[in-house]
Amino acid sequence: MAQDTLYATEKSLIAPFSFDEEVVAVFPDMIERSVPGYSLLLPLIGQIAARYAQSHSRCYDLGCSLGAVTLVMRQQIKQEGCRITAVDNAPAMIEQCRTIFAPDGGSIPVDLVEVDISQVPIEQASVVVLNFTLQFLPPAQRDALIQRIFDGLLPGGALILSEKVIFEPAELDELLVRLHHDFKRANGYSELEISQKRTALENVLIAETVPQHQARLRRAGFASADLWFQTFNFVSLLAIK
Repeated sequence: MAQDTLYATEKSLIAPFSFDEEVVAVFPDMIERSVPGYSLLLPLIGQIAARYAQSHSRCYDLGCSLGAVTLVMRQQIKQEGCRITAVDNAPAMIEQCRTIFAPDGGSIPVDLVEVDISQVPIEQASVVVLNFTLQFLPPAQRDALIQRIFDGLLPGGALILSEKVIFEPAELDELLVRLHHDFKRANGYSELEISQKRTALENVLIAETVPQHQARLRRAGFASADLWFQTFNFVSLLAIK
């Protein structure tokens, strides 16, 4: 696994963060060292997907990156006739996904689709996963995407929504941000790396509160939208149609 050193040297100009070839090359290390609880979250997503997957339906991994969620769904879902659609708009991610999936012996067919998630049709779905994806979509587009997901889900279908969030009051949010930065320091990131990465993500990753996410899910029609996982300021919600 290549180590993430993208922000280890001082940059005179910090470009907005993007999922380009440089990020793809170090992405597994980046996300493991940057997102607390990530290694625990993945198999639990697979477990939830296995519970809600319905026979002869589609499961979607929207913003699949290198396909970690797709792989755990493929390993844990046992219902007959399921098919997984893994979607990402970054060509480098999709290309690397093909390499990763090639030796995988899973029996569930996987369709890799290179397209913006706001454009992909959601049809005959029993499980949809947005794993730290919605936060990169402009806020004005989020309601429409969640509504399309709801409309494309079968009755009893599930949406798993994982996000970096902000908290109220501000004092609590500041504490959780500090704890997150402590986590990154403990994983070897320097003050310079933390600072430069934060600048790169400014206006690219736009976080919302848990109540904002829940209100959006309920507006779309979900019968429930509950918090099931949290590590500092990273959470996951489970919404059921």
